[in-house]
Amino acid sequence: MKITLTGSLGNISKPLAKQLIDAGHQVIIISSNQDKTADIEALGAIAAIGLVTDVDFLTKAFTGADVVYTMVPPNFGASNFRQYVGGIGKNYAEAIQRSGVSRVVNLSSIGAHLDEGTGPIKGLHDVETALNKLENVAIKHLRVPFFYVNFYGNTDMIRHQGILGSNYDSNTRLVMVHPEDIAAAVAEEIQPPFTGKSVRYLVSDERTTGEIATILGTAIGKPELPWVEFNDEQAFNGMLQAGLPEEIARNFVEMGTAVRSGALWRDYDLNQPTITGKRKLEAFAKEFAIKFANG
Repeated sequence: MKITLTGSLGNISKPLAKQLIDAGHQVIIISSNQDKTADIEALGAIAAIGLVTDVDFLTKAFTGADVVYTMVPPNFGASNFRQYVGGIGKNYAEAIQRSGVSRVVNLSSIGAHLDEGTGPIKGLHDVETALNKLENVAIKHLRVPFFYVNFYGNTDMIRHQGILGSNYDSNTRLVMVHPEDIAAAVAEEIQPPFTGKSVRYLVSDERTTGEIATILGTAIGKPELPWVEFNDEQAFNGMLQAGLPEEIARNFVEMGTAVRSGALWRDYDLNQPTITGKRKLEAFAKEFAIKFANG
């Protein structure tokens, strides 16, 4: 098959491309970075260099593909994050329609069933809506939760404050996923034929945040590492101090309130999958320890 992937050589798209190439498929990888061309070609893929904001470029990159994998690349410089994410979804939808692609696997998020109150995830709700409007196109949405690798962003907090924390307490449930489990799931979904519009939830593990602090702390030699709850204002100001733009900080605080209330997990709880990711938190903690030691 001919398969076009968005996501450049990121935490998901790179291992996904390797799996698909090893399975004998022709893979085109979309990247905005010309410097990635050699690395993409070294994998055995074809590089398509351009912007996901350019519908003409996307249409050309999608044309002839048997199936396309879509994901929205992060853009922390967006002045309106929901509008940015939803706009990329509309670009994908238009390019899919114009190119004649008939099957799409779309990376979405747990919480994308909600129209409001989820911070950055609201944009992915809009992406799902745009794609679902396409007629005669099979869409499979892969809804995933908090990425383990997001904890890499907390290393300075651990080093300088001796804590982990957010705007929810140590008894809060956090549902998580490893990017390589996502890559494996996309590879599983993208190769066989499928029809209609559907959703698959994928989770690697779920723990309380207090358990997470203990497991990660133990891996780095800090078994007493506490999880500390901040109020929303403290969380917002802390993100600003860490260098995040106000728009992104506001979105993350709002997402934290959905985690705190449990609203983010409700549809997932009603539709829990029988197959989960293979990489549990303890396995990721070993990866975290290596990054922490080298960081």
